[in-house]
Amino acid sequence: MDLFGTAGIRGSAQGRVTPELALRVGRAAGRNADAFVLGRDGRVTGDALAAAMAAGLTSAGADVTVLGQVPTPALAWASRGRHGVMLTASHNPPEDNGIKLFDDGTEYDDAQEADIEAAVAAGAEPARWDEWGERSQGSVLADYRDAVADYAREHGAPCDGLTVAVDCGNGMASVATPQVLRELGAHVVTLNANVDGHFPGRPSKPTPETVRDLRAFVADGDADFGLAHDGDADRIVVVGPSGGVVHEDTVVAMLAEHYTRASAVADPVVVTTPNASARVDERVADAGGRVERVRLGALHEGIAEARRGGGDVVFAAEPWKHIHTEFGGWIDGVASAAVLARLVADAGGLDALRDPVTERPYRKVSVECPDDLKAAVMDALETDLPAAFADATVATEYGVRLTFEDGAWTLVRPSGTEPYVRVYAESDDVDALVDDVTAVVRDAVAAARE
Repeated sequence: MDLFGTAGIRGSAQGRVTPELALRVGRAAGRNADAFVLGRDGRVTGDALAAAMAAGLTSAGADVTVLGQVPTPALAWASRGRHGVMLTASHNPPEDNGIKLFDDGTEYDDAQEADIEAAVAAGAEPARWDEWGERSQGSVLADYRDAVADYAREHGAPCDGLTVAVDCGNGMASVATPQVLRELGAHVVTLNANVDGHFPGRPSKPTPETVRDLRAFVADGDADFGLAHDGDADRIVVVGPSGGVVHEDTVVAMLAEHYTRASAVADPVVVTTPNASARVDERVADAGGRVERVRLGALHEGIAEARRGGGDVVFAAEPWKHIHTEFGGWIDGVASAAVLARLVADAGGLDALRDPVTERPYRKVSVECPDDLKAAVMDALETDLPAAFADATVATEYGVRLTFEDGAWTLVRPSGTEPYVRVYAESDDVDALVDDVTAVVRDAVAAARE
C-alpha cells in the first residue's frame, strides 16, 4: 500500500498528512462504521486535522465523539465496541502528523487499511444530506487512568515508598502516566510534563541520547528508576538506578516472564518479532510458556494467528511497544509504566527484577543492497546462511533467523525503507558472529550484482 505504513499514515503535515487527506480518509472510513471516537496528540497541526477528520466521518454518515488531546492508548481504550481515529505522528518530529484507525480497541488490519486506501483513491462521495452523522464532545482521560490503575493492581505490589522519575517529553503521557503512578502510591518526579506540540524539552523519540536529563537525575540517586515516553505515550523507555537505559528486549523479557508465570492457562504464549532477543525465549520458557514471532509492525496478526493455533496469548511486544492482552488489544505505554512500577516494588528494585535475564552483547549493522536486488539476495541467503552455520536452527518466515544452542542468534532481513540488508546479532562473541554473517551477506549481494 502507498498510503499506510506499519503504523498507520504518517508524514509531513504540509506535504502528506494534510487536512485534505484527513477529510478523504474520514469519508472513506465513515462508510462502513456508525460510530467513532476521535482523538489527537499535542501537535500544533492536530486541531485542523481533527476538524477535517470529523467532517469526513460525519459526511459519510458516522457519528463522532471528539475526545480532544489524549494518549493513543486512551483513544484505543475508548474505541472498544466502536471505531476510533487517532491523529498522531508518535515519535516523529513536530512538523509531522499521522492517522491511526482502530476497530474495537485494535488497530485496523491490512485488509481494512487496503479498503480505506482504495476508497480514498476512488474519491468516496458524501452520504445523502439527511444521512450525515452528528459530532459531540466526550471525555475519556479520567476513566482510562482509573482502568489502567485497576488493571495494574492485579500485578506486583503497592508502590508506596517507590520514587519514579517520568520524562513525558512534552507529549500525551503528561496527562496519564504521572497521574496513574501517583494513584498507585508512588512518589513521582516529572520532566517535560506539559503538553507542547513543539517538543521543546527534548525530541519526541526517547533514546539514550535524548533522555540524558532523565538518566542524570536517576543516576544522582533522586529516583529508584526512570521512565520515558514518546509523543503519544504508546512507547516506553526504562532507565535503571545507575542511569543506564535498560535494553528494550530486557524490558520485554521481564514483562513476558511475569505474565507467563501469572497466567493459569494451559498454553501461555508470548508474541514478539524476529529481531527480539533470545533472552525473551529463555525467560518465557523458564516460566512454562512459549514464544511465537511475527513480522515487525504486525503484533495483532501474530496474536490472532497464535489464538487460531490454540494458544492463549498472555503478552505481545516488539521493541519499546507492548500489548497487555488481558487489558486490551492495543499498544499501551501507560499500562507498561504502571505494571512495571508494581513489579519493581514487588521485587525490591529494578535490578532485582532484571537479574534473572541473561543479557548478551548485541549489535545491529547494515549492509548496502539496492532495493531491486533485495529479493534475490534474501532468496540466496535462505540457502547460504544455513550452509555456513550448520549447527544453527533456521527460521525463514521473516528474513533468515539462526538460533544457536548457547542462546546466541542472528537475524538477517531487508530494510523496508532504505537500501540495506540489516543484520542483528546477539552472542557472547557478537563481533565474530557479526563478521561471519555479514561476510555471507556481502557475498550474496555481490553475486546478485553480477
